[in-house]
Amino acid sequence: MKGIILAGGAGSRLDPITRVASKQLQPVYDKPMIYYPIATLLQAGIRDILVITTPADRPRFEALLDDGSQFGVSFRYATQPEPKGIAQAFLVGADFLGGDPVALVLGDNIFYGELGFDEAVASFDGGALIFAYPVSDPRRYGVVQFDGSGTAISLEEKPLRPRSRYAVPGMYLYGGDVVAIAGGLQPSDRGELEITDLNRVYLEQGRLRVRTLGRGVAWLDSGTHDSLLDAANFIATIEHRQGTKIACLEEVAYRAGYLDRAGLGALVADMPASGYRAYLEEILAEEPG
Repeated sequence: MKGIILAGGAGSRLDPITRVASKQLQPVYDKPMIYYPIATLLQAGIRDILVITTPADRPRFEALLDDGSQFGVSFRYATQPEPKGIAQAFLVGADFLGGDPVALVLGDNIFYGELGFDEAVASFDGGALIFAYPVSDPRRYGVVQFDGSGTAISLEEKPLRPRSRYAVPGMYLYGGDVVAIAGGLQPSDRGELEITDLNRVYLEQGRLRVRTLGRGVAWLDSGTHDSLLDAANFIATIEHRQGTKIACLEEVAYRAGYLDRAGLGALVADMPASGYRAYLEEILAEEPG
């Protein structure tokens, strides 16, 4: 399975900080925002990743992440000239996907806890798999409604009167036919190819599955100043309490076996003195040689 991270958009809600760099390059405590969705994919065993961003920001992402070989993975890049909806990511990434199944994670979504995403990826057998997460104000999101047996029966995008409190977070799995289905969508009133409309096609075909995320999972959407601050405070609290780092890509790649001990040591040796380097030095010191 391949991965796509959609890191485009204007980031207008975060103005003026997004005038110099995209939302997904902004810091969430001690790391760029895009580290978090990348970690989500890497921890699920996905090593071939396409980053979709704007023409102006593409060089910045390439400078930050390079081709991924330093982590034992592959990063490729594509541009979305205009933000025309989440589902447009599959048309932009059609050549990259080449008919393979795909995991899409939005570049401003942060997940923490036992998602079960690795198991979902390993057992995925086509169609579409989305997730549901209870929120206090579902009007801000795509919303999924269930019947009495827990089967999804409707999907709505930012409804004024939500039929449930279960929002659909920015993490999705699709089979190889997703490009063809996305290509058949009609733009919404906003002029966008809506991910909810894509999911609704799978629902109508009886090929949509929904997995509910439990209370032990945190989902943070860092698209506003307040939510960005909340996300940073959350990450800082967990890291200080546990003495670990969330979404440290070098550590993620090392523990997943994509990067050996010598490779991790080489990366650390090239880092400037910082708390980030000191953390990785501790990992090298704790593990047997």
